[in-house]
Amino acid sequence: MGFIAISGIAISLAMDAFSVCVAAGVKIKDVTFRHYFRLAFHFGLFQFLMPLIGFYSGVLIESLIRRYDHWIALILLSLIGIKMIWESFKQKETDSAPKDPSRGLSLVMLSIATSIDAAAVGLSFAALELPIFIPSIIIGAVCALFSAIGLYLGTTMGSFLGVWAERLGGSILIGIGMKILFEHLF
Repeated sequence: MGFIAISGIAISLAMDAFSVCVAAGVKIKDVTFRHYFRLAFHFGLFQFLMPLIGFYSGVLIESLIRRYDHWIALILLSLIGIKMIWESFKQKETDSAPKDPSRGLSLVMLSIATSIDAAAVGLSFAALELPIFIPSIIIGAVCALFSAIGLYLGTTMGSFLGVWAERLGGSILIGIGMKILFEHLF
């Protein structure tokens, strides 16, 4: 898989964290460097780790799924993409969010929640017998960068961006899944 496809996956996976950081930027009154660091570090770290976890879980079952790997990749990426698009249309309650999502258990839970999809991508890489370490580094770094950008934009531009970022990210994941299927079929 080429750098452009991996970058597309990384950007798509970063959209959940980006959206959360936009919301955090809207919610937190005085954003400091510590907020940027905590959110970018944790989201980036979890986005780096989850593809590795998914990959090594997938390696264990690879022989069972070899004949259907391209279909599995399409289904997983499409489901993630559809979920992202669907969630972007749901009404989100900003009042129920914690005052500072960059601290404690809420930070850990948000980090896990925004990176679960990356585990499915790691599983897809295992099914396609693609290397995972460098893509995981790219995924984590892109997520950290997008988290910082999302926090900044949330403080300056409000919550409008988060919805459209999720929709774009979901569409990109579906497109990459279709590209993988077509490459294997033709």
